[in-house]
Amino acid sequence: MKHTISLLCALLLAPLAALHAADSSALWDHRATLPKAAELPLVEGAEFRVIKPYEFAKDGYRFLHGVALAWHNGTLYASFGHNKGGENTDTEEARFCTSNDGGKTWSEVATIDSGVEPGIGVSHGVFHSHKARLWSFHGAYTGTMQKVHTRAYLLDETTGKWERKGTVVEGGFWALGEPQRMNDGNWIMAGFRAGGGNPAAVAISHRDDFSKWDLVVIPLAKDLGEVWGESAVVVEGKRVTNIARWGKEARALVAVSEDYGRTWTPSQPSNLPMTTSKPCAGTLSTGQRFLICSTSADGGKRRSPLTIAVSKPGETQLSQVFVIRHAEFPSGPGESHLKAALSYPCAIEHEGKLYIGYSNSGGGVGRVGQGRELWNNNSAEMAIIPVEKLKVEP
Repeated sequence: MKHTISLLCALLLAPLAALHAADSSALWDHRATLPKAAELPLVEGAEFRVIKPYEFAKDGYRFLHGVALAWHNGTLYASFGHNKGGENTDTEEARFCTSNDGGKTWSEVATIDSGVEPGIGVSHGVFHSHKARLWSFHGAYTGTMQKVHTRAYLLDETTGKWERKGTVVEGGFWALGEPQRMNDGNWIMAGFRAGGGNPAAVAISHRDDFSKWDLVVIPLAKDLGEVWGESAVVVEGKRVTNIARWGKEARALVAVSEDYGRTWTPSQPSNLPMTTSKPCAGTLSTGQRFLICSTSADGGKRRSPLTIAVSKPGETQLSQVFVIRHAEFPSGPGESHLKAALSYPCAIEHEGKLYIGYSNSGGGVGRVGQGRELWNNNSAEMAIIPVEKLKVEP
C-alpha cells in the first residue's frame, strides 16, 4: 500500500517538476497582459536630473555611455565611459562626477582612468560601496575592443583620487552590474564575455577580496545567432537568474544557476520582449523583482520608452510594466526627441527611492562627427522614483 501511494505521489509530482523546468525561461507571468508601448502606464512621482549633457563644443567629448550610480558616505556618485574619439577606441576614459544634493547639481567631471599605457582604453563600469570604501570596476581593452578585461579602482577618501588596483578579471569579461552578495559569502558581478560568441558571463569574488574574481561564462543555447550578451542578475539564495541582451531578436535571454553562479543552464530566449540593449535587474526592498530596459508588446528593437517591469512581492515572474519616461519629454529636464534612444540603465535603491541612470541620444540632434565618432553621443541622465509607486497588489 505504501509503495502504491509513493508511486502515485511521484507520478503526480513529475508533471509539476517538468512544468517548473519549462518555466525557468519564463520571465513574464503568462496570466498578465503585456501592453503596447502607447498603452503602458507612466510611473507616478518620478523626478528627473541631468548628470552630464552632451557638450562637444565645450569639452570635446563625443561618446558617453554606461552610467553607473552609487550612494557612498552621503554623496551620490555617477560614472560613465567618455571618449573624444569614436566609441570603444583607445582614447576612451572612465570618468565620474559627484552630487551632494541628491542629483540636483553635479561637480565637474573628473577622470578615474584614461589608460596610461599606450593603446589602452578604459570605459564604463560599476560601483561597489562596501565597509565605508568605494570600489569601481571598469571594462578596458587594447586598440578597438581587443583583449577586453576588467580593472579595479579604490577611492582615496582624503584626496578624492582613484587608486589603480590593476586587472581583476581577464578572459574578455566586462563588468555591467554592481556586485551583489550571495548567501555563500561571495559577491557576483554580471557582465558579458567579449569574443567567442559574446555570451553573458559573471564574475564571482573570493568573499570580500575584490582583487580576486572567478570568471564564469554562461553557455549559449543552439541557433541563437548574433549575441551581445550584456547581462544582469537576480540573486535568490543559491539560485541566480541571468537576464541578457540578444541581437537576433528583441527578446530577453535567460539562464539559471542553482549553485551560486558556478554552473548555468544555457542562455535561451525567454517569453519577455526586450529591446537589444543592456538590461538592469534586481530585487526591491518590497520583495519585488524588477527589470529596467525597453519592454512592451510592440517595441521591437526601439530603445524607448525607458520602462521598468516589476513582479508582485515575493514572486519570481514579472507582471506589470511602467514607463519611466518616453523619448519625447518636452517638460524636461533632459533631451527630448521622437527618436531619442534611452538605454544602458543602472539602478540603486536609497532611502525609499530608486535612482536610475541612463543614456539619452537626443535623437542625434546637434551631434558632430563621422562614422564611429557618432556612435552613442549621449547625455547622462537620471530618474528618481518612489519605490512605493512601483507596488503591485499580490
